[in-house]
Amino acid sequence: MSEIELLFIFCASASFLPAASQDSVLVSLCDYPSFEHTGLTMCVGERLTVMSDDGDFMMVRSTTTGRESYVPSNYTARVAHRWLFTGIGRCKAAELLMPPNNYSGAFLIRESETNKDCYSLSVLMRTNSSYLDCVKHYRISHLQNGWVYISPGVTFPTLHHLVEHYSESADGLCCRLTEPCFIQGLDDAREARPVPTAIRRPTINWKDITRSVIFGRMRTESDNSVVSEGLREAIASYLQMTDGNDHSWET
Repeated sequence: MSEIELLFIFCASASFLPAASQDSVLVSLCDYPSFEHTGLTMCVGERLTVMSDDGDFMMVRSTTTGRESYVPSNYTARVAHRWLFTGIGRCKAAELLMPPNNYSGAFLIRESETNKDCYSLSVLMRTNSSYLDCVKHYRISHLQNGWVYISPGVTFPTLHHLVEHYSESADGLCCRLTEPCFIQGLDDAREARPVPTAIRRPTINWKDITRSVIFGRMRTESDNSVVSEGLREAIASYLQMTDGNDHSWET
């Protein structure tokens, strides 16, 4: 292999990796310490302020408790571009995405556990019933020229372009990307959104329905009518067409 070919492959691999961000933040991956009857130094998913870094341990200040303490470095993750997490796996990604401050479409990108040359996109798919909430994971592969893709038919020059594309359209993902994973101390203005609940109208017994029930103007402010506006209009049109031929509708 020539030097030019080696240089091309090196540059292509480098272009796949996002440039180091000056505004990267440190995030806690666990509640620490977790001993019984011991006050927490930091909480999972919160932004930490680094006071000093000794390699295996670092002195941090919690944005939640305000306490300073030495913590193991592998209990934290560096986050760049608001969505690129280093040092976390599949299970930890799901744990970070599940809290109520995240809603459907919340996402993060992390290094792949099974392929060191790939990344993974983790996306939260929020449902009506919390026990059905799930996190989907998609492998992000790259071509020799450095372009990245989830589906081979749609490729992007950088991870940023990939995120922008899937933020506009799901295009095969479980849902469209909405916002990066919530980080306490950085996204505190984001309020937890309640899980939507389905409202079922009461079952209609058509034998007991009269004109006054359908067309009556006595409506509550909450509009709890058993018959929707669209259905009333449809029935009105039908009765107008068959006026005088149907005597089953009482007044």
